[in-house]
Amino acid sequence: MELEISKDSLVVYKALSSEVRLQIIQLLTHQKMSIQELAQHLNLSNAIVLMHLNKLEAAGIIGFERSCHKKLSYLKVDNINIHFPQTIYPAFAMYTVEIPVGQFTDYSVTPSCGLAGQNDYIGKVDNPQYFMSPDRVKAGMIWWIDGYVEYQFPNYLETDDKLEILDLSMELGSEFPFSNNVWPSDITISINQTEIGTWTSPGDFSDIRGKYTPDWVPDNVNQYGLLKILRVTNHGSYLDGQPFTDVSIDTIDWHEPTFTVRFEVKKDARHRGGCTIFDHNFGNYNQDIQMKLFHS
Repeated sequence: MELEISKDSLVVYKALSSEVRLQIIQLLTHQKMSIQELAQHLNLSNAIVLMHLNKLEAAGIIGFERSCHKKLSYLKVDNINIHFPQTIYPAFAMYTVEIPVGQFTDYSVTPSCGLAGQNDYIGKVDNPQYFMSPDRVKAGMIWWIDGYVEYQFPNYLETDDKLEILDLSMELGSEFPFSNNVWPSDITISINQTEIGTWTSPGDFSDIRGKYTPDWVPDNVNQYGLLKILRVTNHGSYLDGQPFTDVSIDTIDWHEPTFTVRFEVKKDARHRGGCTIFDHNFGNYNQDIQMKLFHS
């Protein structure tokens, strides 16, 4: 049964506002019962029980049927939903920022590693020095085995704003020379020096071409990753909508002028399978690394 906060639903609310009628509902959840049977269970007269039953019937909660000479009562609903006229939570304002994968501000990587642009590789492959090339900002895909890459997201929150939810979404995969569709890698994500958690990428995919991967990229190297959505709330963190870690918004120092986001494959990781990050020019998703700040 679906109810609104309105006069039309008032008959149901009145029918439920009685301890006796609630007892009747509980009894009828087990079986159909006659007026006499209900009266015996409730230690009330038949007339009083019939009066209560009539109110429940008028509300559409129970019905009557004949069985031989008996008039039996039965439940017609097993669930009642009440719809309030407006949500009890205020709508949050939101800032959205996207950072290209080549616009990292710090790194420490080991080969195999490299950067790829729209028309060719950027610099020499497997040479970490080229990660500081001015042309790195043109990269649409970067990859490395061990180490980390960091990005700085601007913090547009005003003094009176309170951060409620932080969303971070990006297309990630493992890294294997050429490719390996079954190549797990533990990729740790940190925000403002706080480790949020570690996700295990299942592989470095090239079974099919990436939807946005440029034609010049060979078929047997990284083609696409998996879109991962990390959400940090005031009661914990979630990855793709599932509970991830206990790290909450209050754990992160969100009053800094920037949000520092680090993607890292640690030397002591169980699966050291590298990391590949894609932006809107590569892979399967038309977006860069995206951060959303929901605030009140």
